Amino acid sequence: MAFEGLSSKLNSVFKKLKSRGKLTESDVKEAMREVKLALLEADVSYKVVKDFVAKVTERSVGEEVLSSLTPAQQVIKIVNEELISLMGDANSKINFPNKPPCIIMMCGLQGAGKTTHAAKLAKMFRVKEQKRPLLIAADVYRPAAIEQLKIVGAKAEVPVFEMGQEDPRKIVKEGLKHASDHGNDLVIIDTAGRLHIDEKLMEELIDIKKIAQPHEIMLVVDAMIGQDAVKVASSFDEALGIDSILLTKLDSDTRGGAALSVLAVTGKPIKFVGMGEKLDDFEVFHPERMASRILGMGDMLTLIEKATATIGEEDAERMAKKMQESGFDMNDLLENMEQIHRMGSMSSIIKMLPGAAQVTDEMVEVGEAQLKKTKAMIQSMTNEERCRPSIIDPKRKRRIAAGSGTQVTDVNQLLKQFDQMQKMMKKFGLGGNLHNKKAKRRRAAMLRRMGG
Repeated sequence: MAFEGLSSKLNSVFKKLKSRGKLTESDVKEAMREVKLALLEADVSYKVVKDFVAKVTERSVGEEVLSSLTPAQQVIKIVNEELISLMGDANSKINFPNKPPCIIMMCGLQGAGKTTHAAKLAKMFRVKEQKRPLLIAADVYRPAAIEQLKIVGAKAEVPVFEMGQEDPRKIVKEGLKHASDHGNDLVIIDTAGRLHIDEKLMEELIDIKKIAQPHEIMLVVDAMIGQDAVKVASSFDEALGIDSILLTKLDSDTRGGAALSVLAVTGKPIKFVGMGEKLDDFEVFHPERMASRILGMGDMLTLIEKATATIGEEDAERMAKKMQESGFDMNDLLENMEQIHRMGSMSSIIKMLPGAAQVTDEMVEVGEAQLKKTKAMIQSMTNEERCRPSIIDPKRKRRIAAGSGTQVTDVNQLLKQFDQMQKMMKKFGLGGNLHNKKAKRRRAAMLRRMGG
């Protein structure tokens, strides 16, 4: 998980501070030395670390903090604020021009994920902003780059303009005409990358910039390359003049140094982050939410946004109505599991929960394996068994276990857990019939307590 090592070390430092009660200046300075080491191990730029620790120390050793009733909490608050400041005080948005289309030019080294993330960006704007994006295939050098863009474009339900192996300059020129003729209000140009920055690559990008006159030049950087990400960003900015950064593979970078260094060194904000392989594993970069994740406080806002986007209001209402009228069955449990799966990997969901720093990769793997096992057992049941689990006798249990590649003990455990879930829902008036008098009285009492 992103920032896993850093989160763990920072939480260990803060735990020590909290255990001491009243703090002295030497306590704070000792803690800051550990914070400094943790940041350097996370591959954050040395200058960035030095400045960050100096600011936090200066603010933390003041009389107002040390003499407060909760000095450790005050120090953590200061670290949180400085982390947000380090990554950008507010999330930067794409500024759409009054006269469409808005043109975004994607650039970066080969292997950073430009093509896939061009489609992710297009899908996000199509779904959330109701834009009509067009992807332009201007990478004519990498084998299968055009075909890859067409595949991910189709998955994102976004059209792709391509002219095969023509000159990229001509492709961009014709693609912009196509966008104008077809009413596309957003154009995303997928340009070529190289294994390293060279003169030929930059010349081509500068020519495309002159032709397209993009409103946004977005550099796509692989978070896994750590401090080299800052060097890449600086080189592209110097030669081309970039506006923002899209950081990919942040879920795979356990250190997170690039996210904490890039703005401070280049002055260019991170606007989006790729958090996985699926097209929906893509987020707007919110510095305050990322700081909260790093400090193990979770990121409930992003989790709620993901859940809302995945489940939808109509599905939620339908599920609630069914639970009220006929109760909760195995079909509902299966549907809930599939909705959670659509939100992303278990690790990506867990890292948004408070205390995520305490959850190891091994624990996540065990949880994912258990979910797969549960899903297989439910899918091995007949529809009647899913609706009425009480009819599942020993013979049926053996059949379900054989069909799902599990043991009868696993089936027994699932049925026991499901029975507990049903009892809990009935307790809160969610699993019974609407006409049930006890449920009616319970709901009426709850409404009275809430002033309804």
